[in-house]
Amino acid sequence: MNHLIDQLNFTMIQIGSYHSDLLTNAFIQHINRAAENLLGYSSEMLINQPLARIFTPNPDTVGALLDTGIMPADFCIKGELITQDQRRLPVICSTSPLSGQQGHNTNTVLLMLPINPDNILLSTLQTDDAEPKDCIAIESALAESEQRFRQMAEMTGEWLWEQDPNGYYLYSSNAVQQILGYPPADIIGRHYTEFLTPQDKANQQIFSASNRAFYALINHYQHKNGQSVLTESTGLPIINAQGKLLKWRGVDRDITARMHFENELIESEQRIRLIIESSMNAIILMDSYGIITDWNPRAEIMFDWTQQQAIGQRLDDLIIPPRFRNAHRQGLQVFLQTGVSHILNRQTEQIAMRKDGTEFPVELSVSPLKVGNAYIFSGFIHDISGRKAAEQQIHQSQIKLAIAQNEIRIAQHIQTSLSPSAPLKSATFEVIGFCLPADKVGGDYFDYFLRNENQLDMVIADVSGHAIGPALFMVETRSALRAQSNVLATPSEILGVLNTFLFNDLDRSDYFISLFYLQVDTHNQNIKFANAGHPPALLFKRLDNTLTELDADGLILGVRQQLVFEEKTLALTQGDTILFYTDGLTEAENSQQEFFGLARVKTVFLQNIQQPPAVIIEALLTALRQFCQREIFTDDITLMVFKYFAVE
Repeated sequence: MNHLIDQLNFTMIQIGSYHSDLLTNAFIQHINRAAENLLGYSSEMLINQPLARIFTPNPDTVGALLDTGIMPADFCIKGELITQDQRRLPVICSTSPLSGQQGHNTNTVLLMLPINPDNILLSTLQTDDAEPKDCIAIESALAESEQRFRQMAEMTGEWLWEQDPNGYYLYSSNAVQQILGYPPADIIGRHYTEFLTPQDKANQQIFSASNRAFYALINHYQHKNGQSVLTESTGLPIINAQGKLLKWRGVDRDITARMHFENELIESEQRIRLIIESSMNAIILMDSYGIITDWNPRAEIMFDWTQQQAIGQRLDDLIIPPRFRNAHRQGLQVFLQTGVSHILNRQTEQIAMRKDGTEFPVELSVSPLKVGNAYIFSGFIHDISGRKAAEQQIHQSQIKLAIAQNEIRIAQHIQTSLSPSAPLKSATFEVIGFCLPADKVGGDYFDYFLRNENQLDMVIADVSGHAIGPALFMVETRSALRAQSNVLATPSEILGVLNTFLFNDLDRSDYFISLFYLQVDTHNQNIKFANAGHPPALLFKRLDNTLTELDADGLILGVRQQLVFEEKTLALTQGDTILFYTDGLTEAENSQQEFFGLARVKTVFLQNIQQPPAVIIEALLTALRQFCQREIFTDDITLMVFKYFAVE
């Protein structure tokens, strides 16, 4: 209604009060533009100010009104308007209530007409000193005001109507067709409840049964096409001097679209609030002064400040460590003055502070929103303590991995350097070895050397474990074996001395060694061997085409300090071939977790028995790769092949 009242040329003031204190305890709600021009005040300057600031009624009239014990719906009263520069303007004030609210609270419009200082009071109370010319002037002004109001309402699309005391339409403006789809002719003579929804028919009966005005009442109408239409309705009872209701006069404004958008806005705000409340990130709003204006539940958990404690506090005092607060304040001021910031509209890592003063890393994203001449800053904060701890663990793991990989390279170098680099050949025999390194270094070791012109020593060993430790034990084992190269000792004696030499070191480190030792006597054409818990070597006898496992009793090195190893001797004939291997060959697995196994080793060995030692080794490795469908294995795979050529 205010925008219509503003268009009128008459001084109009909207007030709110209690009926019993209409003029002594009224407060100003709005003044129109004519009143602003007359008084020198703007409407905003007078909102919620007492009416007495700008209007002084005639004391005799107030007394006469209060003496009656009732407050009429409309009356005229003489008084003075007080301008901003303290001038006093004589006026006649006509009142009309705008709405009937719960209790006695009412909204009233005052029409102020300047008069000649000689004019006297005229009221609907019909006092003896009333002058008809004042009443006529007011009625004429009201009629002119009503005509202008109707014209402006028609232009704005508002539906003007009048009803008889029983609620039947006497008049309807053309806007009803646009709002409800009915021409005015179809409205006049019908009861207003015919056009309401069933629920509103019952709810709105109280207004037609009373003589109280209503203001901004929400009506639910049914359009001619069946659609629901919402209007904001204001109605005034027209009452004569005797207090009889003559008719109703009112206006309806179509607010269907507005309510739709308002409802959507409310739903949107509810959705946003739900997102804020349920967010896994702390969401904090701050104004341009650095004061917290919103604080979601996750922020309560993260910083240990409740929403009630946080809102209204300075953000930097609450969650920023003291050493960073000055930089925060300076950055805020620079942005407000220049619009430049290195932290806004991007994701950064910062240090935050909890209520107890402990600090923790966060990921921060801040966005500014300009509202009028001020800014609102929304911050999304994610606790990255867990991520940082994980990153630190990953970093430490990477360091450990780098160290381990370096150890592996060292161990691989040691392993490679200890093994013979070339096959050993003579007129009577050939021996060759090969080690296929794993992704982790094991302790595989093989060696062969001539003790004298008639004796060849061969050894294959496997130290438990991986990396640098087993490689060092390989060095120690090789050194101990080579130290006995000038001593005439049998395989069993060599294993006994080696076990005694290595026992203390193996026992302290929880390592052990499996080892197979074999000596070839080319002069006497025989072999001697002993075994310390290693997979038996395979001997192919060319004379009878048999394959024999060379095994002898003996525990692995490092189990007990004093060990006795069984030693065996077998004859050697032309074409005999011996295969030495570590368990990495037989225990290699395919994708179905099946072992390559000894049976496959024997099959491939026999299929290539006529080939040179190097070809036999390559055939075994090819068969292994095909079976496992890979090139790299989890354990070293070491092979050594001896072939005897001597002629009987």
